[in-house]
Amino acid sequence: MHRTLGLIGSGMIGTAIARLAISAGLDVVLSNSRGPETLDDLVAELGSRARAATPTETACAADLVVAAIPLMAYQKLPAAALAGKTVLDTANYYPERDGRVTELDTAALTSSALIQHHLADSHVVKAFNTITPHQLLSLTRPADAPDRSALPIAGDNVAAKAEATHLLNLLGYDGVDIGPLTDSWRTEPNTPAYIRPYLGEIPAMDVDAFLQWTRRTPGIPVPATRVTELVETAVRLPAGQAKLPSAD
Repeated sequence: MHRTLGLIGSGMIGTAIARLAISAGLDVVLSNSRGPETLDDLVAELGSRARAATPTETACAADLVVAAIPLMAYQKLPAAALAGKTVLDTANYYPERDGRVTELDTAALTSSALIQHHLADSHVVKAFNTITPHQLLSLTRPADAPDRSALPIAGDNVAAKAEATHLLNLLGYDGVDIGPLTDSWRTEPNTPAYIRPYLGEIPAMDVDAFLQWTRRTPGIPVPATRVTELVETAVRLPAGQAKLPSAD
């Protein structure tokens, strides 16, 4: 069993995953683009199982790594230090934030496949990209709970996907394998499995109001059977039309 989880990116999703990992008994190494000293307060809050490091140090220290960064920062991931490791990619493509990416706009690649090209010697698995941070915390359940939720994963390496599924189980979720990275578009923004199933009807609002609203919303359990149904109904829309989460 993995004992040390590395987080490259310590924003809302990365911090939520870190909290769940520590609750599950894992050690956590956190990093961001601003330096370990900027994480002192978070590390103190998380306790003795957490420490801060640089992204490269995190990659070297961790048994399994979560890249919880905006897509526009993917080229900053330390490819050499991540060689041979499984990397869980949480990123979604939002052109208004990330800028236009031709390979994604033309559907030549999925966003996770783009990251896999950068991390050529790693095993990238798409994960944690379909759920908002508060719901990731609020919907966690024991393995035998009747209202346990599931999260989709995609990847090209069977062993890496098994690692991702094992981590999800530790954190309180079932995993649904939707196939290779070429199929990861099925859980990208504007698809049926993306965010809305875990939230229900979303009022129209801007991004800041949306994030505040999610913190007041307990979330809706979404079992593996439902995730599978939603993924199978996905239709690939013209790429690059995703908007930052709100009522989309």
